[in-house]
Amino acid sequence: MATKIRLKRLGKKFYAYYRIVISDSRNKRNGKSIEEIGVYDPNKQPSLIQIDSERAQYWLGVGAQPSEPVLKLLKITGDWQKFKGLEGAEGTLKTSEAGPDAQARVEAVEAEAQKLKAAKSEAAAKAQAAIEAAANEAEEANTEEKAE
Repeated sequence: MATKIRLKRLGKKFYAYYRIVISDSRNKRNGKSIEEIGVYDPNKQPSLIQIDSERAQYWLGVGAQPSEPVLKLLKITGDWQKFKGLEGAEGTLKTSEAGPDAQARVEAVEAEAQKLKAAKSEAAAKAQAAIEAAANEAEEANTEEKAE
């Protein structure tokens, strides 16, 4: 069976993302696939490329032919160089770092949570004090009635 490593299109109109799949070369683009080995989302910055390197190496080893777009993705991740035994097996994949905006948002959410927790405990303490005061007043009223 002639197998291909190709992209399977998903998503909606003008916002496509892809799964990297192994399929029979005679099947349709989005037809039945043998195995899913990765994801490619060109809409994110930088583009999301996740490929299961071990499975890609296996399928390349048994003769699966990558399509042109998948070949470019394999070169970016370094899987093609690893398969061919070339230099640069680490690839040129760029990763996004959690920017200062994300860190600031996390800190802001944590601070807000702490404020809410403090306000909740303060309200509980006030309620407990009110209950104790009412109990003390009731006791005093009982002792005054007995004294009379």
